[in-house]
Amino acid sequence: MRITRSTALTACLALTAAIFTATLPSTAATPDPVAIAAQPLAGSSNVKVEGSRIILGDAPAAIGSTEIRQRSGLAELAPVRFGAPTSAVVIGYTSGTPDGSSAEVDVRSWAGNRWSEWTAAKAGTPTALPAASDQVQVRIIVSAPSTGAAPWVGDVTVQPTDTTAAPRMTIQAAPLKSHVFATREGLVGGTTANGHVIVSRDHFVALPSRRGLSSAGSGTYSVKVCTATRCAFEPVWDVGPWNTKDDYWNPSATREMWKDLPQGKPEAQAAYQNGYNGGKDQFGRTVANPAGIDLADGVFWDALKLADNSWVDVTYLWTGDGGRGTVSISSGYLNVRNAPNSSGAVVGMAGKSAQVTVECQTTGESVTGSQGTSNVWLRVNAGMYVAKAWVSAGTFGAC
Repeated sequence: MRITRSTALTACLALTAAIFTATLPSTAATPDPVAIAAQPLAGSSNVKVEGSRIILGDAPAAIGSTEIRQRSGLAELAPVRFGAPTSAVVIGYTSGTPDGSSAEVDVRSWAGNRWSEWTAAKAGTPTALPAASDQVQVRIIVSAPSTGAAPWVGDVTVQPTDTTAAPRMTIQAAPLKSHVFATREGLVGGTTANGHVIVSRDHFVALPSRRGLSSAGSGTYSVKVCTATRCAFEPVWDVGPWNTKDDYWNPSATREMWKDLPQGKPEAQAAYQNGYNGGKDQFGRTVANPAGIDLADGVFWDALKLADNSWVDVTYLWTGDGGRGTVSISSGYLNVRNAPNSSGAVVGMAGKSAQVTVECQTTGESVTGSQGTSNVWLRVNAGMYVAKAWVSAGTFGAC
């Protein structure tokens, strides 16, 4: 083929342009920060709004699982969706913390069809997400001594960015599980960390970290607590016992405090048994028992039939994959039975809004509940069943 001068010039220019483009640094624009309205969602508690600020509300000081009397408020804000997945975000905000008060801003992401744990976010600093995600949510926690101060957080923004260390939190096939000492919370009439007022024979648990704290009425973060013969499925509605930053179920790479302790061992247990941290909790109090979970009275006495504080197996359901359903009742609890019918022996309970594990489904007695009339029963543990008529869930394989 004959090559003309003009053809050669065109080819040369095209090649030069390609080389030049390939060597230029990326000029893709960083997305602008997205402002998040100061409008607390349902489930938030004891906060008020003034302009772009969320401020601690006027409820009196209360005492929950940590047994520290304080005024506190929690606000979950509307989730933000990006145009593309991001591995990290920068949360922007202003805050005021007068007279010994505090304000914390947390973020979580939607990954693997569920919300990750909450992670504290420092203003203007990239925060890694557990996995690339196009949807995140921000939470604000404000607390103060019994009287006086009104801490606040305002002007909240979120901006996607990939300029941070690789995320280290993961969701595995099997959720994390620990053998820990359980104590009875009691405190009827008190207020939990998410604003729930404790009633007689209540159904919830407390864990010593806000990373797995559900908002009031929600079971996003739920646990399965088992003895040798019984199991309870309950939402995490309080923070404690002893500590508030001890997510002991996580590996040291992501554990918020006490990173030198073995995964699955609560700081209170190490302090009580081994004199760790001088035998004291994060507040300097002498630890009087090795508790890693607190159980509301209905869980302690009725679901698990405990007569005294005891060692139990706890599974942290949000940390793993697998079949799930949500208990859909207006109050109280759902019986867990040893057969797919209402005459089966009660071998546990599931609290309002709690997540339950689902191994498979089978047919049994027809039951009418919040989800209609159904003869389907869900196996939630070996030899344990709940009626699907009371559980919001999909369809599962046959048992």
